[in-house]
Amino acid sequence: MKLTTTKLLKKRTLLFVSMMVVCSSFAAACSSPAPSTAPASAPAAAGKEEPKAPAKPTEIKVMADYTIAQPPSPDNQVQKEFEKRTNTKLTVTWVPGGDYADRVNVALAAGDIADLIKIPNITTPLFRQMVKQGAFWDLTPYIKNYPNLMAIDPKIWNNTKIDGKSFAVPAGRPLNGGGFFSIRKDWLDKLGLKMPTNLDELYTVLKAFKDNAPDGKKDTTGFTMRGGSGVFEEVFTGTVGKWKEKDGKLVNMTLEPEMKEALIYVSKLYKEGLIPQDFPVLKENQYWELATSGRAGLTSETPEALFRYTMDQWKKDPKVEWTPMLSLAPKAGGKAYVPQATGFNGVLAIPKTVPEEKMKAILKFVDYGSGGEGLDLTLYGIKDVHYSIVDGQKIANDKAVADSVGTASWGKMFSTPVLDLWQYAAGMPKEVYQRNMKLAEEKAKISTPDPAIGLVSDTELKMGADYTKKIADMKTQTIIGKISLDDWDKYVDSLKKDPNYTKITEEINAEYKNRLAQK
Repeated sequence: MKLTTTKLLKKRTLLFVSMMVVCSSFAAACSSPAPSTAPASAPAAAGKEEPKAPAKPTEIKVMADYTIAQPPSPDNQVQKEFEKRTNTKLTVTWVPGGDYADRVNVALAAGDIADLIKIPNITTPLFRQMVKQGAFWDLTPYIKNYPNLMAIDPKIWNNTKIDGKSFAVPAGRPLNGGGFFSIRKDWLDKLGLKMPTNLDELYTVLKAFKDNAPDGKKDTTGFTMRGGSGVFEEVFTGTVGKWKEKDGKLVNMTLEPEMKEALIYVSKLYKEGLIPQDFPVLKENQYWELATSGRAGLTSETPEALFRYTMDQWKKDPKVEWTPMLSLAPKAGGKAYVPQATGFNGVLAIPKTVPEEKMKAILKFVDYGSGGEGLDLTLYGIKDVHYSIVDGQKIANDKAVADSVGTASWGKMFSTPVLDLWQYAAGMPKEVYQRNMKLAEEKAKISTPDPAIGLVSDTELKMGADYTKKIADMKTQTIIGKISLDDWDKYVDSLKKDPNYTKITEEINAEYKNRLAQK
């Protein structure tokens, strides 16, 4: 299954990701007009078979998210090209990423479901409930007929199954090289500091950034706190999310001593002004303002987005050097940690109201956009319209920006698990790209996965949101000193005695056991 992806990677020299557009308006992108009907042909000559009329385009209503300033417009050339190449007529409802989960729940509850709908996560409660009620196609028997979908890593397919079956196609993404800490290496060099390899060394670096003001201004805070305290918590606990595999079982690390150590560490950063004092209320753009204004020398992001956000800063001062970090250990001699991604960005499902033959045509459409020339169209657009090839590299033009081409729009609709997806952004120098790729390959050797991807607990589906909110609030209050560590300990003890919270662990482990048995 991996051979197709490998061949694809070999063909690729550089991943083009379209630049962010400035407008923030929301619009729904509708299909281009259906091709006009061909004129009637003359009667066939005697003894000659009349040529068959072209098959009527398959009409597909799609609901998908986008994470750039504006979605593809109704007359988008990429959409027209998809329609031409796949013999489809697309009606696409584009929804802003920040609103998407709510919009999906509204659509599911109302029964107003597109022929192809992007579900934010395989654990989306209402989706799973509807799957069990038979509302969505079981795609398991059909996937084998679609080579690009078969090329998705089996691990990713396994992470998106429900009761051992595939009720949706994963919107595949790379498993490695995604979001993690990135640091101002030029500041390290200026202060004579080495790249930190553990959290104790990172504390020393952040303190030096604040005290010595390498940019010459006494306003440095250290870390932006993008990702919150969770980015530190995972280094201490050594797992993605809250579940960690120990002796064949999943342990909730929220209740373990490592979580308390993480809160002590972040509280120390807070007290010493090494993280923003208003971090609990910061918004996305404010994290990046801290980073690009020289007030923070550490942030958390994918290498691709890191470059997009800091490109202007680098252009104004070529000495600015943001560098992705390889890994971090909780302390000297500890195990190095870097997270492994889930391998997917949501899943694509087809409701059972769609007839079987149309369902197959939809799978063919998704398969086309997930590999080969279809993947090129997904990620880059149309050659000589949206990009040109210079020295073997795909270089974007203004039309690509105007047509919202790339991973943040059409890439949301298909599987794009190419290794360099998160390593290159338009305008990135070749040497930076090569550095990112080398780091991604090194990360792949040591990355830690989330062992509970796709696992659900019925109790957590019903009550988990309240627990999650309360736990997050208690963590924040502990960090800022509003409550004591003793208060945190008492709260943890109460969770350990809470029968509903305990039941979540039992149910998750039952699911985990079933998954292991199905491998």
